[in-house]
Amino acid sequence: MLTDAEKDAIRDHYKTLSDNLPGFRPRAAQRRMLAEIANAFSRSKDIEDGELPERNGESIIVVEGPTGVGKSLAYLLAGGVMAKMRGKKLVVTSATIALQEQLVNRDLPFVIENSGLALTFALAKGRGRYLCPYRLYGLTAEHAQDALFSPDPALALWDKKPEQAELDTLNALSSAFHQRKWNGDRDNWPTIVDDSLWFRVTNDRHGCLKTSCPNRAECPFYLARDTLENVDVVVANHDLMLADIAMGGGVILPAPDDSFYCIDEAHHLAKKAVNQFAAEHSLAQAMGWLEKVAALAVRIETHIAKPELTNGAIEAAAACMETLTEWLWLLGGEPALSASDGNPEPTWLLDDGRLPEHLQQPAANMAIAARMLYKNISGMTDALSEARRDKPQEAPALDKASTDLGFIVGRSEQLNAVWDLFEKETDDKAPPIAKWVSRRLDGKGDYQFCASPVSAAASLAATLWRRAAAALLTSATLRSLGEFDLLLSQTGLKWLPEVSCIALDSPFNFSEQGELYLPPLAASPKDPAAHTREIAEWLPKLIAEDQAVGTLVLFSSRRQMQEVASALPDTLRATVQVQGEIPKSKLLENHYQRIKDGKASVIFGLDSFSEGLDLPGEACVHVIIAKLPFAMPDDPVGKTLARWIEKRGGNPFIEVTVPEASIKLIQAVGRLIRTEQDWGRVTILDNRITRQRYGKKLLSSLPPFKRI
Repeated sequence: MLTDAEKDAIRDHYKTLSDNLPGFRPRAAQRRMLAEIANAFSRSKDIEDGELPERNGESIIVVEGPTGVGKSLAYLLAGGVMAKMRGKKLVVTSATIALQEQLVNRDLPFVIENSGLALTFALAKGRGRYLCPYRLYGLTAEHAQDALFSPDPALALWDKKPEQAELDTLNALSSAFHQRKWNGDRDNWPTIVDDSLWFRVTNDRHGCLKTSCPNRAECPFYLARDTLENVDVVVANHDLMLADIAMGGGVILPAPDDSFYCIDEAHHLAKKAVNQFAAEHSLAQAMGWLEKVAALAVRIETHIAKPELTNGAIEAAAACMETLTEWLWLLGGEPALSASDGNPEPTWLLDDGRLPEHLQQPAANMAIAARMLYKNISGMTDALSEARRDKPQEAPALDKASTDLGFIVGRSEQLNAVWDLFEKETDDKAPPIAKWVSRRLDGKGDYQFCASPVSAAASLAATLWRRAAAALLTSATLRSLGEFDLLLSQTGLKWLPEVSCIALDSPFNFSEQGELYLPPLAASPKDPAAHTREIAEWLPKLIAEDQAVGTLVLFSSRRQMQEVASALPDTLRATVQVQGEIPKSKLLENHYQRIKDGKASVIFGLDSFSEGLDLPGEACVHVIIAKLPFAMPDDPVGKTLARWIEKRGGNPFIEVTVPEASIKLIQAVGRLIRTEQDWGRVTILDNRITRQRYGKKLLSSLPPFKRI
């Protein structure tokens, strides 16, 4: 239960913030969000006697907070107070870098400065964003220049002679880091470091020497992680949170049991989770590194004297190569992977994620071999760590062996993940695992094995929701067709009966601030050429070229966007900037400058401009949506899910495509009204919204604009 002390603290800090800001007007929706978050977090259950409590979602709350509510202030204030008073960490995650930067650079400092709530905070990043000093010093040491090439290129940091510019960059990185003029964070380096070069000076958890590393005390990643243990609020992204959960939790971020999560932009969570649990590997690349295992194991055996591990790794690697060779032969006879229709990457999607009978045993053999390989080389990693503690005189050789083995461990883990999924078959009632093989016809004839769950609901329910002390999921758009059902189903929250779902009222007067126009178009988007021509004919009628205001035209297809731009009259085309032709920052700069100069400005954008793009006031008084944002299931995961729904007697278009389009449409429409002073019009150039039965549902979920 929420204590009086907690209630008083939230009330007092909110009042202090109101008093410190003369223009601040407390909003009813924001106050309700504060109260609902505090109440939900107060129902958190702690671990007792080492046992996880039975959690049914009583401390999880879903809040749809429209633009203008002030969501971040509400969850930072309520979450910050509750976390501090309950001895928890507040972990705030988002889907986009823009929101993370806003939280760290603006929202958190604002709350701390104006509310009197003392909070410390830090931005959490993945290991790959940080320099590995051990690797950098190894490449820039004077003696290293004569040993740039390993006799085993697959295990070397360099696989080609480095260019002088690369060596100059490495020396500059090393000098700046050594003199403490740079903290080793890639994002803080003043110039862009090419990905291929950065890969050589960063590390992953497999190649890291951990406590055995001689540079552990100055390691940027570990220093950053140590910082996370001493702050009240950790800001991260969904991917990092999901990766941490997949590793058991508490590896990079605070442990879930000790965390109150505020998951902003939560409408992205389900798809992010599906991607997190997917896996793939190349057959040719796997054969390449598997061939290196034997020589590496023999070298490591001289240090650890554990033949059961090294021999086991050698045998498992040989078994993997033998089985992959069998797969190469089997796939050669698969018609779906032959060169047809000029497709550079033909793909064979397994129906319902089920292997044909003749492939079941090869898949099982591969899964067993991959599992044994990963088990043995993981044991070798542990043995090398023990050897380094016991044989400090062999440290350089042991460190080199650990780094080389880390390369193999990472790839072995991925190989294991793919074949675990390939071997697994789900119950008919459960969503299947999508499995497919692609063939590259670029002369190498390589095959790519891919597998992915079509839903992450079960995984999220079993890991994140069962472990988290409490959680808030929020976004401006969480309901689909007026209901939370899609979100709850895709995230696994539907299995937790006590989850609270709340839709807050918007502070905007939509009927007075905006209008919705549905022109009488003749062409349907099902006839792309005719629809494109009609859009090009309508835009000159819809856009006022003589007014110093902004228009945002949103497309679902890059091809259609470019064709419409090319078909416009010259005078209108001169006002248009097309996404992708210039950097986004420059495009927005030009947009504002044109309006300031008294000229009209039009932006043509794709889906990414439908969300997170903030153009208040006269910067956007007209949002034109070219086509309803239906995402047809043409990828392997979407196709597998659609087929499963159909086999159960359902309709994937109605059950998935339309609800997801509803969310995207609301987000696109939401670009118009960003403040209580904004005004304008939304125009939809898709006649299906008035002619199809689902169109009425889509319209009813939009803000109550005046209809034209």
